[in-house]
Amino acid sequence: MTSPFKISIGPLLFHWTPERRRDFYFRMADEAPVDVVHLGEVVCSKRAPFFDPMIPEVAERLQKAGKEVVLSTLALVTSDREMEALEGAAEAGLLVEINDVAGVPAVKGRPFVAGPYINLFNEDTLKVFEGLGAVRACLHVEASAQMARLLSAVKGKMELEMMVFGRLPLTVSARCYHARAHGLAKDSCQYVCGFDADGKPVDTMDGQNILIVNGTETMSHGYVNLAGKLPELQEIGISHLRLMPQDVDMVAVSKLWRDAVDGRLSPAEAESGLRGLCPEIPFVDGYWQGREGLAWSGEEAE
Repeated sequence: MTSPFKISIGPLLFHWTPERRRDFYFRMADEAPVDVVHLGEVVCSKRAPFFDPMIPEVAERLQKAGKEVVLSTLALVTSDREMEALEGAAEAGLLVEINDVAGVPAVKGRPFVAGPYINLFNEDTLKVFEGLGAVRACLHVEASAQMARLLSAVKGKMELEMMVFGRLPLTVSARCYHARAHGLAKDSCQYVCGFDADGKPVDTMDGQNILIVNGTETMSHGYVNLAGKLPELQEIGISHLRLMPQDVDMVAVSKLWRDAVDGRLSPAEAESGLRGLCPEIPFVDGYWQGREGLAWSGEEAE
């Protein structure tokens, strides 16, 4: 029986060492039952030189393992140099994910993926991006089930993807909060974001952990987990389920999702299995419900 979904691994948003990053993708190629893997730097162009030389080797290994490779690009393009790098990515021969609308001209009419940093919040915008060449759109992190249903009704031949596991990227800034937290400026950051493999927790005034700082990016502290929403995702017409790389066993995470979409596990069993893999991290699904993002509708909800 053919699965109703394809499983994708989103771009790695954290500054892992090049060797750890390479080995992560080699494991995705050799052990993870996923269909699509995203490479590329999305958060900060200063990180790109560390891993970019390894991309051809990693992409080849993934492709030989039968994975579709997508090259994700910056969420915020702020300089001519970054624009030139984006244009180079568009010429690399891989399907490119555009996360800043400034990058759309760079693909020169070729098919591309519209990434989750682009505000595709209504039907007309989706149609515009389809006309520009988008063949797939990963919906914004704030997309609710109701919004996804409306977009699916007009998507035509476009595929719709949803982030279903991992920390949600909420904002990207030209300033680096991670460097500031260490008393440094962005230009002399010393790559301190590399100290935090899963992001740096940020406390609110009343001591709650609700956000994570990752370089220039602010993320949710909780991991989104839509395993319990698989029947609804299928009914809506979501074709790709995006798992965001975190500092957990992502091979085990991907296997749980594969078992769930192939019917070997119930959504509830998959949700429970994910809880076992990351017991210290709260789960969230508030945006999907049309509520505040940190809300959770699962068994632990009050």
